[in-house]
Amino acid sequence: MADRDTGIEFDLAVVGGGSGGLAGAFRAAEHGARVVLFEPDALGGTCVNLGCVPKKAMWLAADLAGRLRMAPSLGFNGLAGGHDGGIDRLDWQVFIAHRQRYISNIHAAYRRRLDAAGIVVRPSRARLVAADTLECDDGVRVIAKQVLLATGGHALRPDVPGAALGGVSDDFFAWRAAPERVAIVGGGYIAVELAGVLQALGSQVDLFVRGTRLLNGFDAQLCEQLAEDYRQHGVRVHFGYGLGEVESADGGGVRLRDATGQASERFDALLFATGRAPNSAGLGLDAVGVATDARGHVIVDARHATSVDGVHAVGDLGTDAALTPVAIAAARRLMDRLFGGRDALFDACDIATVVFSHPPIGKVGLTEAEARERHGDAVHVFSAGFRPMLQALAESPQRSLFKLVCVGQERRVIGIHLLGEAADEILQGFAVAMKRGITLDDLRDTVAIHPTSAEEVVLMR
Repeated sequence: MADRDTGIEFDLAVVGGGSGGLAGAFRAAEHGARVVLFEPDALGGTCVNLGCVPKKAMWLAADLAGRLRMAPSLGFNGLAGGHDGGIDRLDWQVFIAHRQRYISNIHAAYRRRLDAAGIVVRPSRARLVAADTLECDDGVRVIAKQVLLATGGHALRPDVPGAALGGVSDDFFAWRAAPERVAIVGGGYIAVELAGVLQALGSQVDLFVRGTRLLNGFDAQLCEQLAEDYRQHGVRVHFGYGLGEVESADGGGVRLRDATGQASERFDALLFATGRAPNSAGLGLDAVGVATDARGHVIVDARHATSVDGVHAVGDLGTDAALTPVAIAAARRLMDRLFGGRDALFDACDIATVVFSHPPIGKVGLTEAEARERHGDAVHVFSAGFRPMLQALAESPQRSLFKLVCVGQERRVIGIHLLGEAADEILQGFAVAMKRGITLDDLRDTVAIHPTSAEEVVLMR
């Protein structure tokens, strides 16, 4: 099997140089496979360039800004003199230079690893013309025994008049300053994360949510506390909001009109966080018979095989949970099966995930509602609401809420839900324990680390 241009034979062709595609390419190469990777844009895909990495960088800046604002109340008097009598606002230009330097280092590391692994990189789009044949933008055809599709997804705008006046999460990362007033439409993790970051960095944020709560899929009780924490931070949350249209405002900016025609106040900027769609167009899926669902996701089985032999898909393009670590893990398991002689499947049960809100919220396993629907009266719930020490010292109203969902007489833990400072770091270890079948008594038999927020997990009664 050969690339007509180079004469190199390939065992695997990867379409998409994001997290899933790169993970698959590297693992296949480790097993001795000859790999070609197609990526017309920056390596790392959404996660590195327009998602997880720059988002976490902005979150860290916002978190630091919040702590600096608390510092004077704790006796740090050398921080006065800013616009609000506290600290000066973040110089976005300076911080973004650091952020982009960090991302550039990731790109460079990927290029070094690709070169060291002998992976051929083609900076081109590619589409299937047969199950084992891909055609590049320049007409060159590449043949490979196996194909991995990992092209990810993209942000959507709602289908309402004037939607072009608003941006999406991609546009946020091009901003070089915090607008004075920002409207965010959406109630999912992207909306919640952007709202928290912008409010902490100096914007006045209004969050317009179609439903009656934040973060569908997370525990309702924790989401209620998160909404209250956001209100305490100054975010204005509007539930049950049906967007009708967007219009230009006098003097610049935009106004929103709801489904009844009522106009909002003027905003300097508008961001939509109303969903994402797979990048499945232009891949030649119809031409070779790769099945997709109604939203354009490539349908895969438990082995990440599509309806066409030899063609596989991982990541946001497929039907797995849209999480970067899921794409990476699925791609590695797939390559272990195809080229490493192993037969282990990706385990999609009890995947831990965190939303980088302010404070972070995380979960692994079933919510209380899901557990009661599945197990009825056998469910036992334990929770702890508290103010972390720093928040209490600074007399901040922000609160944390931790929750355990257990089942059966042995009270096996089937759900862990954390809202609060360091929840993102705390959850990982407890997620491992839960997958190993930990019980409430196991937690209670563990000596607490004091004083920490994490100790609340093992002290619940």
